[in-house]
Amino acid sequence: MVAGPEVVQRVITAYRVAAEANRRTATRTGSVVVLGPAEAAEVMITADLHGQRLNFLKLCRIASLADHPQRHLIAQEACHGGPSYPLGNGCMSHLLLEDMAELKQRFPERFHFLLSNHELAEWTEFPIAKGGRVLNLWFRAGLQTMYGEAAVAVRAAMIEFLATCPLAVRLANRIFICHGSPAHVPERGFAPDFLQRALMAADLRSGSDAFRMLWGRDFRPENAAALADLLDADILIHGHEPCRQGFATPNERQVILDCSGRNARYLILPTGQPLTHAEVVQRIQRLHGPAS
Repeated sequence: MVAGPEVVQRVITAYRVAAEANRRTATRTGSVVVLGPAEAAEVMITADLHGQRLNFLKLCRIASLADHPQRHLIAQEACHGGPSYPLGNGCMSHLLLEDMAELKQRFPERFHFLLSNHELAEWTEFPIAKGGRVLNLWFRAGLQTMYGEAAVAVRAAMIEFLATCPLAVRLANRIFICHGSPAHVPERGFAPDFLQRALMAADLRSGSDAFRMLWGRDFRPENAAALADLLDADILIHGHEPCRQGFATPNERQVILDCSGRNARYLILPTGQPLTHAEVVQRIQRLHGPAS
């Protein structure tokens, strides 16, 4: 059954309010949220969710933002994956993206949804194919199944929200959180100046430094060292890379989290206390019980 007008209006309003909250986030500079002990005692860091709402709901229960006023929550990559509508009528992951907007409404200063390559692909209509299916079309089919003719208006509000999302979070203890790891930084260079401002049309194109940061998967030690130096960070925390065990430590500068599977992992880190790479890894926690 197609959602009624009250549901449609609630979703559109959530996206628009969340977009305005993104623009007004007090700790945001350009496209980066900057957090120190004065703004947040600690942050909970999650990564790729790909439509897995049950994982997200459990992460929210653990974060318990209402009970921890000095804690911030960071999430990323809601689109594409998870359950489909019955009878093969599209991807349900748009519901998780709506969850993100609603949480930003509730905690405008303490919830940060980072732009990822899959959200960028929805924003720019950049096709992503997997398993013989174009994920963007499957996502659109899900919107159509849920909202019928109102899907166009819902998607417009969704794009407004995505266009305002930050690209990264910087912690005072020199930890930098962003979705991907741009490739060939020592060989090609990388100019992070785009992080100091809102994204422009040129930043959305394939090959731009912003595009490279969202899509890149270069986890070589030399690449990580060059990237960390350019970002003025000691440790980089990413999503983007599927991890069978829910996390990976490809080198001594980077940590990868994956929250989409049974082995989903997350981090809770202080913002002011210096941490080594090994200390960050020791703080990685399992979302569910023992691995199956």
